[in-house]
Amino acid sequence: MFDLAALTEAVRAHTRVARLVIAAHDGSSPREAGAAMLVWATGQQGTIGGGALEHEATLRARAMLATGGTRIDRAALGPALGQCCGGAVTVLTEVYDDTNLPEPQSGVISRTTNGSLIPLAAQRILDRARAQGIAPQPALVQGWMIEPVARPARTLWIWGAGHVGRALVHTLAPLPDLAITWVDIAPDRFPETIPPNVTPLPAADPAALVAHAPRDAEHLILTFSHALDLDLCHRLLCHGFARAGLIGSHTKWARFRSRLAALGHSQADITRIDCPIGDPSLGKHPQAIAIGVASAFLNQKKNASRQENAV
Repeated sequence: MFDLAALTEAVRAHTRVARLVIAAHDGSSPREAGAAMLVWATGQQGTIGGGALEHEATLRARAMLATGGTRIDRAALGPALGQCCGGAVTVLTEVYDDTNLPEPQSGVISRTTNGSLIPLAAQRILDRARAQGIAPQPALVQGWMIEPVARPARTLWIWGAGHVGRALVHTLAPLPDLAITWVDIAPDRFPETIPPNVTPLPAADPAALVAHAPRDAEHLILTFSHALDLDLCHRLLCHGFARAGLIGSHTKWARFRSRLAALGHSQADITRIDCPIGDPSLGKHPQAIAIGVASAFLNQKKNASRQENAV
């Protein structure tokens, strides 16, 4: 998917940015078609994978920054790059600045890579997207690159910007198709640098923000206060949510279950909140907790996809 927000932010910060995308591949490939990265003079963001493939592509991209333009390179991973993969990968590199940022149509960004007029096959894909709202798969179609614009597929609210909250945001923010809302009691609770897909919301009364959360949002509760944690659980149960997880011990959760029941919530509703979260076998370091929670978060999506496919 074409992450136009990330590209726009990178151009704003670095003036001229090269975007590299896996346009197509035959056989084994380190990443899927549509996997992309951004490169500027002093840094880069994202990955197209492949070690040597990415290294060579990054060097080409930096060499293009001064002059701009578009190029396509096709590499057989084994013989050309000395890698064990048996496939061939086509990489599209495009240089952007504030004069040529793409404008999507019907949620799709399409453009020529060789100056040709749009072919009928590509036009049909765009017409289908416009008429039926069907997002196409990223593809290079007879010299035209077609990519859907990235939109968040999951909405996650993280409550708490302490050590675990920061580790969790650092771990989850690079994931595609994810919009994170990050809540704590004051601006100085947040780090100076916050990823572009993360919206910080400082509030003296964080629990009052529950009313503004989408009912299909997912929540992870890990504030500094057990009283606030309990209030958030109570309000989320009243408000509605897709999933919710609470950091804490089995003892904490036993007490919370009792208190939530006293507040009028049924046991069936209370058990929708997952506590403890993470993987205790990984340890109690904030980053270890974040890795365990992130793994469970990703597995929830995978399990949901399996259930949908089974229907």
